[in-house]
Amino acid sequence: MTQEQKKKEPEGDSGARLSMDLKHIKSLIDLMVDNDLNRMELREGDSHILLRRGQPYVAAPALPAPHNPEIHAGAPQVASNNEVLIRSPMVGTFYAAADPESPPFVSVGSQVGPDSVVCLIEAMKVLNELKAEVAGQITRVLVKNSEALEFDQPLFAVAPA
Repeated sequence: MTQEQKKKEPEGDSGARLSMDLKHIKSLIDLMVDNDLNRMELREGDSHILLRRGQPYVAAPALPAPHNPEIHAGAPQVASNNEVLIRSPMVGTFYAAADPESPPFVSVGSQVGPDSVVCLIEAMKVLNELKAEVAGQITRVLVKNSEALEFDQPLFAVAPA
């Protein structure tokens, strides 16, 4: 066998190699999903793979739809007039809607359940859905769109059902 023949791959082999690479990538994606990872980067020799899950981040005002992380506000706290306060579980930026053209997730008078998304909070360039974790009616919205949030800041008041 000549040197040139050794360098050539058999015609059927490139398809098998591609198939194996796709199987490897699929297994990496499954690993990301199983472990709730948003990003995975692998370098092996000259090969480099960067995988990301979810919607790409787009700077405001054109915000993408929410992509995965679900955050919990902790136990809702009762305000003095029997309203329950939904508080921010993190420092970040408050967004009332998925994008500037969409209606807000909730407004005064909206009925919510424990799994209702009430807003997005952007923290470290990741948009996080915040769920109400209480059933009732929104009585007050305590923050404005694009407002910077502090940890544990009240966002909504809810009259429990």
